[in-house]
Amino acid sequence: MVDGGLNPALVGRQRETELLTAALVQAVDGASGSTVLLRGEAGVGKSTLLAWAERAARERGFTVLRAVGTEAETDLAFGALHQAFWLLLQRSGALSAHQQDALESALGVRSGTPSGFAVGAAVLALLEEAARTAPVLLLLDDLHWIDSSSATVFAFLHRRCAELPVVIAGATRPGRPAAQAWSAEAVDVAALPRTDAALLLGTCYPELAAPARDRVLAEAAGNPLALVELPRQLAAAQQRGAAPLPERLPLGRKLERMFTERLGTVAPEVGRLLLLGALATGPDSGSGAWLRALADENARGILERIEADGLARIDASGQLLFRHPLVRTAVVSSATDTARREAHRALSETLAPDDPRRLVHEASAALLPDEDLAYRLQEAGRDLARRGGDAEGALLLERAAVLSSSSCERARRLTWAAVMSARGGQLRHAAALVGELKASTVPKDVAPLFAYAVVYVDQSHHVEFESSSDLLPAALDALTAPGADDFGGLVDQAYFKLLLAATYTDDPWAWRALERHREHVSEAGRLCLRAWTDPGTDAAAALRAVAEDLTEEQEAGAAWLLLWTASALDCPELDLWQRFTGLHGYATQGSVAKAKSHQDFLLGHWDQAARCLREAEIADDLGYRTNALIFRQYYAHFLAGRGDEAGLWEVEQAIRPTATRARMRFVLDRLTHLRGLVALAHGRYEEAYALFCEIAPPGRLPSGPPWHHTLVFDLATVAVYTGRREEARAHVAAGRAAGSAEISGRHAFLLAAATALAAEDDEAEAAYRAAYAVPGAGQWVFDLARLRLAHGSWLRRRHRPGARESLRAAHHVFRRLQADPWAQRCEEELRAAGDQVAPSPGGAAPDAAALTGQELRIARLAATGLSNKEIGQRLQLSPRTVGAHLYKVFPKLGITSRAALARALGTD
Repeated sequence: MVDGGLNPALVGRQRETELLTAALVQAVDGASGSTVLLRGEAGVGKSTLLAWAERAARERGFTVLRAVGTEAETDLAFGALHQAFWLLLQRSGALSAHQQDALESALGVRSGTPSGFAVGAAVLALLEEAARTAPVLLLLDDLHWIDSSSATVFAFLHRRCAELPVVIAGATRPGRPAAQAWSAEAVDVAALPRTDAALLLGTCYPELAAPARDRVLAEAAGNPLALVELPRQLAAAQQRGAAPLPERLPLGRKLERMFTERLGTVAPEVGRLLLLGALATGPDSGSGAWLRALADENARGILERIEADGLARIDASGQLLFRHPLVRTAVVSSATDTARREAHRALSETLAPDDPRRLVHEASAALLPDEDLAYRLQEAGRDLARRGGDAEGALLLERAAVLSSSSCERARRLTWAAVMSARGGQLRHAAALVGELKASTVPKDVAPLFAYAVVYVDQSHHVEFESSSDLLPAALDALTAPGADDFGGLVDQAYFKLLLAATYTDDPWAWRALERHREHVSEAGRLCLRAWTDPGTDAAAALRAVAEDLTEEQEAGAAWLLLWTASALDCPELDLWQRFTGLHGYATQGSVAKAKSHQDFLLGHWDQAARCLREAEIADDLGYRTNALIFRQYYAHFLAGRGDEAGLWEVEQAIRPTATRARMRFVLDRLTHLRGLVALAHGRYEEAYALFCEIAPPGRLPSGPPWHHTLVFDLATVAVYTGRREEARAHVAAGRAAGSAEISGRHAFLLAAATALAAEDDEAEAAYRAAYAVPGAGQWVFDLARLRLAHGSWLRRRHRPGARESLRAAHHVFRRLQADPWAQRCEEELRAAGDQVAPSPGGAAPDAAALTGQELRIARLAATGLSNKEIGQRLQLSPRTVGAHLYKVFPKLGITSRAALARALGTD
């Protein structure tokens, strides 16, 4: 797809390649010629299409001749003809003496002034001779720069090659006269649609971070050369998302040469108007008010000259629309710093004093520190952040820092910028700002804000939680002191970060600080602490009430707290993730995605399992490494539920070392539980019992997160299956005493299910029915299927009616969830009950014909143990593209991990 030099790959272009293929096939099969003339803007991919045609022609045995027009040789008579036919002339003996003289004169071998007709006839004779042994492809790139003498000969050949197996493929730009004498209708090569543009960009730059990727896609507007060249001009930190992107993307030499070639000849007044339009255009440009305010009496004539040059045009609303986004970039890049500052100053004067765009223009025009302007930028940035625009607000705060008149003000504003950058998805840049601030003196009055920034970066980027307990208690003390600045609601945000650290690590110092400040936070903060420590009765109802009472303005600040509360209580029925979708930047959207992943597992939406891996890649891309780890942990839940031992081991090896270093009990205990769940699925009950007891010994519910309460069903199951029914009852009793059923609907169902498994025979049937009757029991798809399996097995062993119905219902669910070991258990029970049931497909290799050719190639390479990056290098694809194919492969093969690929393909 791409060569080592990152030349544009051929992506899409089905129409163009079909036309070129048809011309080649016609020359081979029908021994007749044709012409394909490609027309398109600079960098749109015409040369790449000609290169593709050359490869396709050589594969079919063509003789390939090539000429490329160059601007420097447009006055060199027959220069392009020399490129194309010099080798044929040296090898030819078919020319008459007259033709030989004419052609050699044209090519400069001998003196003379040949006529164009004589030269054309001689070249035609050369083509006829060459075509007797093989069809010929004549490639003419950049026809608009080919000298007129050669162009005349090529047009002559075009008209006379129809009876020869000769294909002429040319490329030119719109509005150029080079090919007007040709009868062939030009094929317009348009910009790539966004899907193809994204594929090309991902192929060339697989590691490009999402902000840079989106910006390049917008700036390039489907131009393949721009897609390849623009990322090259970015610093490595900007490519990775570790630093914000520049206000304008640098073009680089190739693009500058292409998109500034017309700018050097424009008059100063035209250039000034173009620069004003370039700096004013964009989503905040209004409707051309700047043009009406700045245009003088000569404006109409200037605009007419701009439109005549084809650089831009005026639309109905009065806006200046550039021919291509890169023309706008070229206008700005080619202007001097002084000209740009003057243009920004002029634009600022056309806008109202309270217009935020005016501030941006004023800042761009400023040359020296300006405290008044810095303060106004600061306030505008903080206002943007309050309305959800953290990333945009951070940029304004950084501009304000540059214009600050003192080092203290600069540090204060950079501290705000670090916080906003982190919340807005620029976490790596936030880490860089925090590092810069650590090397300076941070004023005491923003120490709590600085502590929050440090903790944010440590928690989210470095997967490190020690600073949370070291810094946040003191920060909360300062924030809650009488008369203290709350930094726009920072108390709740700092409280949440400390609560997150306590939840992940079970640090007693963190828990104590949280209790100490319980009354200083919002109701949402208090409820979140309660949910993770001692939810008590009606916690889910309290969460619903708090969520319903929030105003739209309060929602953005409370989103993290409410989503984390719902996660503690297993309350997906509230659908908070839907309510908060679209609020703020990645910080909130990452929390929404985690809530959605947790909900998908609980509610049996296991076809969405691979979404966790995609979200983990996004988190990694943005530098949110803790989020990436948690998403992979959520994915491990689906693997464990399906009994995919190899897949679970693979994920565990990826996340356990980091979780161990960070002392994340939250993750380590979950991994222990999931290993127990896999052992349970495969009937290794003693192993499962030992693993579950590491977390919650029978008869005793440990303090800590309420998810420990959900182990009651698992412990009761393995206790019963290992002959420890009394321990099962003890754990059920402990759950009742702790009020597990009052936490949420899922807790109530799991306790009822455990009660049924542990019950005496004369009480069991009623206990099973009571479990089924728990409100909302049907939504816990996997847990309910396990209960039906246990119930059906109990009924069958006692020769009671209803066993088959219960087992069939469970079997159907397990098959849908691709939980093969559980499905096989149902099949064994059904066969023992005399039922005929088709075996689960889990143990047999599926039909690989369900995969496309590309998917099969990728699957086979992945089955050998190669990583996405290694597969991409072999197949010349981006790692992201490889991952997308595997995302489709897994459900087609009925598997959930790479470890199962070899067996699924029948290659193990």
